[in-house]
Amino acid sequence: MSLFTRHRQLPDTEGEAVPDGGGSAVTDGPREDEAAEKTGGDADTAEGTAAETEEAAPDEDKRAAAPADEGKAATPEASDDTAADPAEAAEAAEAAEAAEAAEAAAEDHPEDQPDPGEALDSPKPGWFGWRRRYPGAARGVAVGTSVLAGAVVLAALLMPNRLDRLSLLSFVRLPVEGIVLACLLLALPEKPRRITAVVSGILLGLFTVLKFMDMGFNQFLARPFDLVFDWILLDDAADFVRESFGRAGEVLAVVGVIVLLIAVLTLSTLAVVRLTNVLARHRPAAVPTTLVLGTAWITCFTLGVQVGGVTIATKGNTEFLANRVESVRNGLGDAKVFEKQAAVDAFAATPPDQLLTGLRGKDVMFTFIESYGRVALDDPAMAPELDATLKEGTSRLKAAGFESRSAWLRSPVAGAGSWLAHSTFLSGLWVKNQQRYRALTTGDRATLTSYFQKTGAWRTVGIVPGVRKAWPEGKYFGLDHIYDSTHLGYNGPYFSWTPVPDQFSLEAFERLEHGKKNRDPIMAEIILASSHNPWSPIAHMTDWDKLGDGSVFEQIKKEGTDPTEVWQKPERVRTEYRKAIQYSLQSLTEWVERYGDKNTVLVFLGDHQPVPTVTAGDNRKDVPITIVAHDKKVLDRISDWGWSDGLKPAENAPAWGMDKFRDRFMTTYGK
Repeated sequence: MSLFTRHRQLPDTEGEAVPDGGGSAVTDGPREDEAAEKTGGDADTAEGTAAETEEAAPDEDKRAAAPADEGKAATPEASDDTAADPAEAAEAAEAAEAAEAAEAAAEDHPEDQPDPGEALDSPKPGWFGWRRRYPGAARGVAVGTSVLAGAVVLAALLMPNRLDRLSLLSFVRLPVEGIVLACLLLALPEKPRRITAVVSGILLGLFTVLKFMDMGFNQFLARPFDLVFDWILLDDAADFVRESFGRAGEVLAVVGVIVLLIAVLTLSTLAVVRLTNVLARHRPAAVPTTLVLGTAWITCFTLGVQVGGVTIATKGNTEFLANRVESVRNGLGDAKVFEKQAAVDAFAATPPDQLLTGLRGKDVMFTFIESYGRVALDDPAMAPELDATLKEGTSRLKAAGFESRSAWLRSPVAGAGSWLAHSTFLSGLWVKNQQRYRALTTGDRATLTSYFQKTGAWRTVGIVPGVRKAWPEGKYFGLDHIYDSTHLGYNGPYFSWTPVPDQFSLEAFERLEHGKKNRDPIMAEIILASSHNPWSPIAHMTDWDKLGDGSVFEQIKKEGTDPTEVWQKPERVRTEYRKAIQYSLQSLTEWVERYGDKNTVLVFLGDHQPVPTVTAGDNRKDVPITIVAHDKKVLDRISDWGWSDGLKPAENAPAWGMDKFRDRFMTTYGK
């Protein structure tokens, strides 16, 4: 009787009321059993069952109140069933609890709820019915996913673009961009809101990728990624990884970068969309919360509130974007600026017979030592050993009849970009990016080396062991002949990136050019590459007479260190860097001592500071420069430069921009 009473108003499967009469109890009874079973065993159906219970309850209330309203006595049988059936009461309580759980799940996953007209035995949506069977766990997963999405968005907004600024305090700030975005999403209608969420997620992902790029460039080049000029460097980076860690290392690095890019963009987009849905569903709470956060940000920003030196109210992403826009704008207009600078050359109209007259008859060598930066001489962890090396070199050269003077130059780059430093030094222009380098090497601006060639008094050669493929720029620099890594006669092993050890490169120069009899004076540009990152393994000095074809370096390499182990600790990196610089300096000074003569003039310098792992916070771009000569008159000409005696520049020695050297040198040694 109670079953019939409770369900006599329920619709059948076609949506029509079931009439009183025979068969009703038989028809509705199994349906209730089935619904109860689904309510207990399938959490996602609970909302529908609860709705049926709520529909039936008003009918029962009306029938219970009928005696009072209509003056009719309630049926004793119905009264007894309603009041005295504890099993039925328990079923109702369970159904109510299940309905509450289903309603909570429905808030986070409305798309998984059944259609009102959906048959009870239809397929179960949502993770193969898992959400309906386990509503509590589904609720926990939903809440956890929302919290994770918020953490992802907050981390992306607050993440700095430099590793040295990465700390826990950097993630406990209020980003104004997040507050403004929340206000915008709450104000928009449904469809524009969804579009804005997707676009915002993609932009946030791109911002995050750019910050990762900045981290890498700051770590290796001591500057952020340039959106206009630096794309070509990505290919150079891949080449560097392959040459340092092998083809497998390059493939893993490229695949890792691609996977990271896709993961960041996907995760940021999904996170923003998820938070947008949460804001829309909980609008009554989201609106005042956003207003409170906005008020808090304005207050903290106005008062300059800080915690541990970190500003709480931040607009870092806005400033980040503004700086990038300005950088792009300047980059796009830089070509015209550089073109005007390149057109001004004080020596363009000087007759060849008046150029570099103070060096006629001398062998002049401009030698670049890779990554030889000021940190090598200033860092307490490296300075004592390098001081000893330079002091010994000064003494040995002096004993051989050579004097030296030293100072500092400021390079346009740090960490990498040697070719930019070389071209700055030789052209007298500030070549700070790839666009300027291309404009320079495709133009007609004369360089220091090409002026030597222009005089006709020198044979100009290049010793460039780091070049392993075509280098058309060599002709621009005014070199009559170029010896790259394949033309030095070296048959020994690579030392990570370095194709030819410095000692062998200098010995090859002696064999191929300098040691020849009855030759013209030589002007040589020599690039020493052994001190190139990653500084592991590195060569060490051996008997000059036993260098042969370089096979002797096979055993030396085996005795060296493993770069994958060295780079696990910054202290070991700095140690290996220091050893590499010592090796380059010893190779050069021993060559001068062994092969130099009264006509030898050596100018050697660093091209840039090493990577920040070595500089450890030193942001200066100074590099040492030294002039060594046997003829005292050569050094007398620079007596007014204020340079220090010896191979090591004094702390207070002059520091010029690297672009200033060309004109100063040509003026001093010209008429």
